[in-house]
Amino acid sequence: MSALEHEFLSADIHPIDIVETVAEHADWEFDRVGEDQIAMAIEGHWRVYSVNLNWSSYDDMLRLVCTFELTPPEERMDEMLSLINMINDRVWGGSFTLWPEHKMMAFRYGLTLAGGATATVEQIEAMVMTAVAYAEKFYPAYQLVGWSNQSPEEAMTIAIDDAYGTA
Repeated sequence: MSALEHEFLSADIHPIDIVETVAEHADWEFDRVGEDQIAMAIEGHWRVYSVNLNWSSYDDMLRLVCTFELTPPEERMDEMLSLINMINDRVWGGSFTLWPEHKMMAFRYGLTLAGGATATVEQIEAMVMTAVAYAEKFYPAYQLVGWSNQSPEEAMTIAIDDAYGTA
């Protein structure tokens, strides 16, 4: 058990408190927006991603939204939506959606903690790191479809696959 996990032995710990401690240990920029919400800025290779986590006691869910600016030209919107569908077919945990009114792409994921379950440090780290990894992996494909007139199928061929092993 890591030193970070020792801090969370009580089942009464608020999920956002755990997220805040994880963010502090990872040295991520964050702002505790309220009792049930935290906003973080996490730097990737392509850009800085905005990661927000919100606790909903109504449905016992820790919701994550990872966003980045994306405003494809209107004439490429059909291709962009087709690409999003292709990507979501490859992503089993969470999904991407385009929010044109906010000029953003969003990756959304929800962790259900029904029955009094408590989120673990590993679950929260995995949620955040997976969201950023998916955003990084598919960001070049979004750029190619939006601004270089490539088809969604062509753009998907450049999506960076997970690396296995060492060089």
